[in-house]
Formats: sequence, structure tokens, C-alpha cells
Amino acid sequence: MQNIVNKCLVLMTIGLLIYLSWYYMLYGMTMNMAPVATWSNADIALLFMMWAIMMAGMMLPSALPVILLINKINQQRQQNGASYTPTIFFSLGYLIAWTVYSLAITIVQTWLHHLELLSPMMNSANLKFSAIILIIAGIYQFTPLKQQCLKLCRSPLSLLTGDWQAGIKSAISLGIKHGSYCVGCCWFLMAILFVTGVMNLQWILVLTLVVLVEKAFPKGEIISKYLGGLLILLGLSYLF
Repeated sequence: MQNIVNKCLVLMTIGLLIYLSWYYMLYGMTMNMAPVATWSNADIALLFMMWAIMMAGMMLPSALPVILLINKINQQRQQNGASYTPTIFFSLGYLIAWTVYSLAITIVQTWLHHLELLSPMMNSANLKFSAIILIIAGIYQFTPLKQQCLKLCRSPLSLLTGDWQAGIKSAISLGIKHGSYCVGCCWFLMAILFVTGVMNLQWILVLTLVVLVEKAFPKGEIISKYLGGLLILLGLSYLF
């Protein structure tokens, strides 16, 4: 009974975070991020907040199986009288990894606005730029780095058995490490939003589902390569 209650609490916590993130994207994002011609520090801070919330909403659904696995291990350790750390600290570490990514892509986006490759509506203002983003995103799907990161995201047991240590600091560190693999897996997929529009909710949902299929569904590695081929063809269509 205690295990079921504990699992429900974890599901409710992560579900609430996902709900709040998507609520912001649906109702608060466009209100806070009006088209910007000249970026102030306040605009950049809002942009960073938007990316951080967006990454939480897009990535937590695909991280849920690993979070539940961590929770199960913690429950078993608790029943055996061994030390354990609440699962929420692993989740916090995972979100820290994506928050660091959000800071990096915020800097990249402001630079792209400076180069006038992105419009004030935060979508591509240049066909060649769109083509390059899509083609690189497609090629990256076939690289050893992408496939290795995807493998570790899909099967984190080697990480859990090799890096597991008791304590809050270790749990956060483990979350950051797993989150870093997921960043390595998906970082360039997120750049597709520069083509379709950073605040394009339809494409945010599409990419969320793509990441979920790649990381949590059978044959995700193969699907990722089909997606890569599709992105390359789509990118080439912008050139011809």
C-alpha cells in the first residue's frame, strides 16, 4: 500500500509540473513574449524563462519512466533498511540539465535575432537558414553521439548501477548526468523551432511526441533515423 501511495505522489508531482508548464505555454507564453525588435535584458530574461518552462513541459513526459524506475529502487532500498533519497531530487537534477540548455539556446537565439536570421515573431527569416537547420538536425540523428545518448536515455540501468550513491547531492548529480544524456540526444531537435517558430504550439507538441517516441517506445533508435532522413529531405526542399 505504501508503495502505491508513494508512486501516486511521484506521478502527481511530475504531472502537476507538466500541467503547469503546458498551461504557461498555452495561455501565458504569447502574452509574455510579444514580438521584439530590439532585445532588452528584461526581454532576454523572459526568453530564458520561456525556454526553461518549455523544456520542462516537453521533456518530463519522456523522462517519467526513468523517474518511476528511480522511485522503485528507492522504495526497495527503504524496505531493506538501506539509505535512500526522495525521487524529487533526481527530478530536480534532470531539470537543472535542461535549464542550463535553456540558457545556452537563449543566448543562441538572441544572436540569431542580431544576425536577422530570426524574425521578431521568433521564426526563420531566411530560407537557406531554415534548410541548414533542418539538414543538420537530420544528419545529427545518424551520428554516434546522438545514438549513444539515445541509448543511455532509453536504457539508464548502466548509469544507475555505476553512479548510484545515497544522499541528496548524489541524487541531484545523477539527475544532471541523465539529463545531460537527454540533452545530447535532443538538443538539435529543439533547434527546429527556429524554423517553425519558437512559440509554435503545434510544433512544440509534435517535437514532444517525437522525443517521447524516440526515448520510450520500442525501436526508438530506428525511428530516430527515419526522422533524420525526413528532416534532410525537408531541408533540401527549402533549397530547390
